[in-house]
Amino acid sequence: MQEIVDQINGYVWSPALVYLCLGAGLFYTLLTRFVQVRLFREMIRLLFANKSSDAGISSFQALSVSLSGRVGTGNIAGVAAAIGFGGPGAIFWMWVVAFLGSATAYIESALGQIYKEEEDGEYRGGPAFYIEKAMGQRWYAWLFAVTTIVATGLLLPGIQSNAIGNAAELAFGGGETLDTWFGALSTTKLTVAIAVVAMLGFIIFGGVKRIAHFTQIVVPFMALGYVVTAVVIIGMNVSELPDVISLIFREAFTVNALGGGAVFWGVKRGIFSNEAGQGTGPHAAAASEVDHPAQQGLVQAFSVYIDTLFVCTATALMILITFSYNVHGTDGSMLVTNVLTDIDPNTPTYTQLAVESALPGVGKPFVAVALFFFAFTTLLAYYYIAETNVAYLRRFFTFPGELFILKLALMTSVFYGAIRTASLAWGLGEIGVGLMAWLNIIAILILFFMGRPAIKALRDYESQRKAGVDKYTFDPEALGIKNADFWKK
Repeated sequence: MQEIVDQINGYVWSPALVYLCLGAGLFYTLLTRFVQVRLFREMIRLLFANKSSDAGISSFQALSVSLSGRVGTGNIAGVAAAIGFGGPGAIFWMWVVAFLGSATAYIESALGQIYKEEEDGEYRGGPAFYIEKAMGQRWYAWLFAVTTIVATGLLLPGIQSNAIGNAAELAFGGGETLDTWFGALSTTKLTVAIAVVAMLGFIIFGGVKRIAHFTQIVVPFMALGYVVTAVVIIGMNVSELPDVISLIFREAFTVNALGGGAVFWGVKRGIFSNEAGQGTGPHAAAASEVDHPAQQGLVQAFSVYIDTLFVCTATALMILITFSYNVHGTDGSMLVTNVLTDIDPNTPTYTQLAVESALPGVGKPFVAVALFFFAFTTLLAYYYIAETNVAYLRRFFTFPGELFILKLALMTSVFYGAIRTASLAWGLGEIGVGLMAWLNIIAILILFFMGRPAIKALRDYESQRKAGVDKYTFDPEALGIKNADFWKK
């Protein structure tokens, strides 16, 4: 199974996808005239424009839902893997893909808002919606919807639950070993798997509003607490900080780094973490209540900063400043050895060792608890995204009990992921991320040549902002944007 997954991954995550992600980010950074820098203050202001309705959630809730998807295992185990396989220089390329990806996140999220719909008293939207309406290619929209349901409903959840299980086992011990149909399992992993599935089922059977309210409370506090802990640990080792920063930049431009090591792993794990271009963010963006589509696009652009520049950087600096990492060569050799060589970089172990070295007796449990909240809220976001795409397909095909089947499938994937090896869980998830990124990035690039709706929305918003209007409005027909039916009303 591992060999098959690795082979598929090799095709999906070819160097072409890395260049596509970086190229699309650079393309839209230039076209928006560095929107991620110019309108940074406006992004902050919009976060607290707490407008909601019976059909739509507030911008802050939408940010929380999307952050619950962005801030997850990728911020802890993903960063560790980027360092473990790509070296410290991979962190620089994570920063690059975050900076450029912020512009991509604006584009896809603004498109999600422009082409959203209201269904059963809730707003729905995402790449499938704007591919059909803006591109006019229904088959492509169906392909994206099916791919996303499989990715977020079956392939990606296992990564999150696997990390929770591994972190708990390292923090609290494995307990007894049980012989099961799945093989030998520790009682800790089995208990974690059952507990996570039970909690997940309670919330996802409550609908999108329950998801939004839960993430609005949990996400800000868990991210802030994690970053504060990182700052404390960095402060305890502050004399090492200049050398660590120098190491990141120095290792980012070596021959091996540019040949694929640091660049490949930095971009790969960066996209998994911040999801810019992957097509997940537009689903939450479309659910928000705003006066103008560009507003939610800007809020989602800021969420990439929070994910990578704050949370991922916090993890990276903790690992590097405490020397709690190894670096694996592409041929299986060990390029750098600081800790035990049998540690799998795909697990959160490097991060747990880093915190444990500074806070003995506290570090491993703290990371396990933080990872639980990070990963659990990501699972909720995955369900919401999958549900949105099921709702899209339901307009064309009838599946009796489709949402009930989706919930059972996701919960099964979560259970299975919690008890499998980390490498297999990551391999399956990376296939899902890669396929979604291929489909979505190609779509948003094509849409530039088919009317540039997100660019037009940004210019319209900026002109109204410059004019100092009291209330923003959006008239798609006046801007030459077709099929934006919600906004026509």
